[in-house]
Amino acid sequence: MEDLVSLAQSHYDILIVAVICIGITIFASKAWRWTSTDKASIPGRLGLPFLGETFSFLSASNSTRGCYDFVRLRRSRYGKWFKTRIFGQIHVFLSSTEGARTVFASDFVGFNKEYVKPMKDAIGEKSVLYVPQHSHKRIRRLLSDLFSMDSLSKFVKKIDKIVIQKLKTLEQTGKSFSVLDFVTKMNFDAMCNMLMSVTDDSLLHKIEKDCLDVDKSMIALPVKIPGTRYYKGMKARERLAETFREMIDRRRNGIMEPSEDFLQSMLQRDSYPQNEKLDDSEIIDNLITLLIAGKSTTASAIMWCVKFLDENREALDRLREEQLAIARKKPEGTSLTLEDINKMSYGLKVVKETLRMSNVVLWFPRVALHDCTIDGFEIKKGWLVNVDATCIHYDPNLYKDPLKFNPSRFDETRKPYSFMPFGSGPRTCLGMNMAKVVMLVFLHRLTTGYKWTVDDLDPSLEKKSHIPRLRSGCPITLKPLNNAK
Repeated sequence: MEDLVSLAQSHYDILIVAVICIGITIFASKAWRWTSTDKASIPGRLGLPFLGETFSFLSASNSTRGCYDFVRLRRSRYGKWFKTRIFGQIHVFLSSTEGARTVFASDFVGFNKEYVKPMKDAIGEKSVLYVPQHSHKRIRRLLSDLFSMDSLSKFVKKIDKIVIQKLKTLEQTGKSFSVLDFVTKMNFDAMCNMLMSVTDDSLLHKIEKDCLDVDKSMIALPVKIPGTRYYKGMKARERLAETFREMIDRRRNGIMEPSEDFLQSMLQRDSYPQNEKLDDSEIIDNLITLLIAGKSTTASAIMWCVKFLDENREALDRLREEQLAIARKKPEGTSLTLEDINKMSYGLKVVKETLRMSNVVLWFPRVALHDCTIDGFEIKKGWLVNVDATCIHYDPNLYKDPLKFNPSRFDETRKPYSFMPFGSGPRTCLGMNMAKVVMLVFLHRLTTGYKWTVDDLDPSLEKKSHIPRLRSGCPITLKPLNNAK
């Protein structure tokens, strides 16, 4: 009996979906016939009103194959283009460079960014990832100072010191550790420091726990029933908003010492005109966005990079040779600089190939603002068009031996819209240069100071995650590199 209860609790969300599916099926036979004979020329299956194939999507996300398995199965059945219905919205998946160009080049004119409801609720309606054009330009401009060359130059030195210290401590213990957990924590602490000067362990733990619950709710059934991932995520989001609101109030009232960070730079604009500042809700939504996006995607990419390098020793040896050459030219004990980062030409190719193969952002969603035609297929106003970066990145017509980890493929200039780990157009990821910097700093210190062994080769993916990452987190054990400087 206890095993049965435990099973039910672990699959709570899916059980709820199943109950709803059964109830609607009884009353929706006519609607079923209507939705399965859609007039559009795009192949696929819409299923029941609202639910559509939501249950299948959630089932895939709850498996160790990951949520992209839902897309992979339908693509094998219907081809490069297909339609489906998830969370009440019609989705079209496209996977051509020409289609990607059409969508990204028409951002704000023909398309706008759109997410499924649980993701939209998680990041907030005033997040830079979601706001319409008139707000997007202002918010993006004000956030861009975070990612300026001056900010990146300071950030390189800070993150370098953190990586050196933490890797040394882990090597001395001789214990295996999860690369994913290590980099997630490192990144999260660095982001909290840069954004809000938060260094207190108890507060960091509180914010991190709430961010994790919000992150887990992003592909959950959007029903506010106590105990579900969505409910827990929305409650965590409320707590995060309250925590950040209290910080804002304390700084404005002089209770908290001002710091040189993102939050203070926004509060200093209180007396500025409306188009030169963010209101409190915009600050809060974008703090949540930056924390969740910053900690999850980069950490996952680094985890995959360590795995790929372990499996491809020729690439690892060449990367280590480049990084050691850079290290030998630097005085003992000095931090990396942006100038050093810019010398890592092969390192950058390793980063690019990792991003191509890992696809930490599986596809890029847009909503059609009016009826249109792409690649000869008819798109209706209001449909979600998902640019399937994963399929494009693994297209054998674009990449020879796409399943092979080969950084040298980036010796050549790639076809436009064939490589887009950060999207493209006016909504290209703001933090893409920071992500590359973090990856290169970590790879430099790892390859110049250590050898490692991967302690768990299980390829299974983490369940209930919108970002593909290994269930094991890629645990490794470090050993000092004898010829390291």
